[in-house]
Amino acid sequence: MTGKERYNNIEIPPHLSEVIGKAQQRAQVHRRKMRVFRNSSIVAACVAMLITVNVPSVVMALSDVPIVGSIVKVLQVGDGGERTDGVSVTSTTQVDTLNIHFQMNGEQTNSAPAYTVEYRNAPNRLIFTFNGVREFNYTELIDSIKELTNIKDIYKNVILDDSAVRFVVELQNNIDYSISEYQKPGYIQLKLFAAEKPEKAHKAFYVRSQEMELGEMLAIIDEQYAQDGSSVIKTNSGKYIVAIGALKTQIEADELLRKLSTRDDYSESFHVDSWMSDENPL
Repeated sequence: MTGKERYNNIEIPPHLSEVIGKAQQRAQVHRRKMRVFRNSSIVAACVAMLITVNVPSVVMALSDVPIVGSIVKVLQVGDGGERTDGVSVTSTTQVDTLNIHFQMNGEQTNSAPAYTVEYRNAPNRLIFTFNGVREFNYTELIDSIKELTNIKDIYKNVILDDSAVRFVVELQNNIDYSISEYQKPGYIQLKLFAAEKPEKAHKAFYVRSQEMELGEMLAIIDEQYAQDGSSVIKTNSGKYIVAIGALKTQIEADELLRKLSTRDDYSESFHVDSWMSDENPL
């Protein structure tokens, strides 16, 4: 039997048109479900993007995403990165942007080392801490910072951990920021831009130590009162203090000092002081 004969002898099932119709209906329903799923996914993605870009700092951070590397997160305060050891830190600048790079064995790392970023006011400043770091080109960082007009000052902190580094970036008045973490290669990007709502300068009250040089004693005091929110601030004279507070009233600061002075571990000559939020202490 030839192929044509076999074709002509194929038995056509009864109600074939009905079978085909039902199959087409099932196909149409499946296609509609797939369209709904795809559209729902797109809507969900758009909602997520809207939620993200409604945060002004995130908008600014995503407005000029670099070609190299993929973004991991955008934040203003918080932490990230991965646990490492033996990383070296370098830096470069672009317009209103500081890029903090990480290397190990002469090659760029795929991710940033474990880090934290804190924001403090009076004066406005960011405190960067990187863990698992053995080499820190601080001179290069200072030179890079000088190229950025929106940064007022930068100084390092001495901390009691030889595998970590900490430095403070003081921002000019009414400057906002965003911090982006990237991977492959891993780096941190600080972007600076004009604040959407300029803040009016106000007086802030602190419990503070005496002035001293940057060194181990300062680090010991800072670590001792870290759970109380202490931080190291550079004074107008170029020395440093440990300060706790940024409180609104002297009554609050007096009460904080009273509580600290009754503790068994209190041995410092702290006192209450105040200065404007856009200034450094004397």
